[in-house]
Amino acid sequence: MRHLLLAGLAGALLCGPAAAASRFVQDPYPSTYRPLASGPVLIEHATVLTGTGQRLDEADVLLQGGRIVAVGPALQAPAGATRVDGRGKWVTPGIIDVHSHLGVYPSPGVKAHSDGNEMTAPVTANVWAEHSVWPQDPGFLTALAGGVTSLQVLPGSANLVGGRGVTLKNVPATTYQAMKFPGAPWGLKMACGENPKRVYGQKGGPATRMGNVAGYRAAFIDASEYLRKNTPAKPAQKKRWWGRGGDNDSSGDSGGKRDLKLDTLAGAIDGDIRVHIHCYRADEMATMLDLAREFGFKVAAFHHGVEAYKIADRLAAEGVCGALWADWWGFKMEAFDGIQENIALVDRPANSCAIVHSDSEEGIQRLNQEAAKTMAAARQAGIDIAPERAIRWLTGNAAKALGIEQQTGTLEAGKMADVVVWNGNPFGSYALAEKVYIDGAQVYDRHDRRLQPVSDFMLGQGGAP
Repeated sequence: MRHLLLAGLAGALLCGPAAAASRFVQDPYPSTYRPLASGPVLIEHATVLTGTGQRLDEADVLLQGGRIVAVGPALQAPAGATRVDGRGKWVTPGIIDVHSHLGVYPSPGVKAHSDGNEMTAPVTANVWAEHSVWPQDPGFLTALAGGVTSLQVLPGSANLVGGRGVTLKNVPATTYQAMKFPGAPWGLKMACGENPKRVYGQKGGPATRMGNVAGYRAAFIDASEYLRKNTPAKPAQKKRWWGRGGDNDSSGDSGGKRDLKLDTLAGAIDGDIRVHIHCYRADEMATMLDLAREFGFKVAAFHHGVEAYKIADRLAAEGVCGALWADWWGFKMEAFDGIQENIALVDRPANSCAIVHSDSEEGIQRLNQEAAKTMAAARQAGIDIAPERAIRWLTGNAAKALGIEQQTGTLEAGKMADVVVWNGNPFGSYALAEKVYIDGAQVYDRHDRRLQPVSDFMLGQGGAP
């Protein structure tokens, strides 16, 4: 690993409130991330998309101490600041991918690297994706060249409940803890539809969609009883099925013994672990929203959701994000009813939260162009989406879904200095990320090989510097 990018990555960063004190989310594998040392940087005379819905022309961005200090015209550079000529350039927050399998399905894509699906039971909420992350995956660095500064790495979609995901800062490191976004809540990966019933239909079930829903309910019944037994003083609003009495479906609540699976599900009910659901069809998303209401958890985002446009108003009303592709569709029956205007329609209601995600080691390298495809499809349908709105699909909305919006996702004073300098409009056909900053340190430069990091795995692999 390039040593110039490793300095200072071994300690702990205090970047806001720690994870909730609930026993269900105590972290025995805490982040050791530290930002790289960096001096002040002033990016001048650029077109700035703040990620808050603003576009500022001929504006400056000042980075210092790992944070955004100011955004606006004619900023004064502190002594010793590095000045970056932004004329003709565009500046945005760093891109955040909410659905990645980098590190758990790394390159090369061989069986020995296939660590994303624990296909041993329909509910594997006990597993954590971070324990499969291989930090040397070359995909992290090709994503960095596409402007990706943070990402959520999730388990795969074979299971009803696949386990916890982890949010990472996209920096070269030897351990995943040195990439782990400090203070970020875990995500819980769930999946509905074809995948679980295909995988488990020959393994004792579930074999149908009704079996899928029965499986979710059984798991959350167990978790609810576990939660009640382990936190007897829970507020009344957290009581659900057990408050009615007469239910005896729970057979796996562990009898008071600590249970890693139920820790995760109880953490989701408590709201400390954010629920992300792989789901394509509108009717199934509606069912999952009803499931969430039944057991008292909140859905942070539906992922893939090719039919999300059919329930865009409900998603917005319930504060649920749609993490979607620009144009993937038709590769299986539940993905058949996709339209290219999906993201644009999910983005239309008030309080909407539309996101462009990748689910791909290739797509993550060009998320800006995936967003651009949606803008083009929307324009053909008579919906004109300005760059200052579309950038939120890649930054601010993504941060909101991951629960890190107080720290990153927008260019606002006090937030992490996660910044991309583009060679022009990031939604243009020839857009390239020229410079990438994470916590104020420049970690990538398209024109300087010294700032094009290469993992240890790639060193000596033909063509690697």
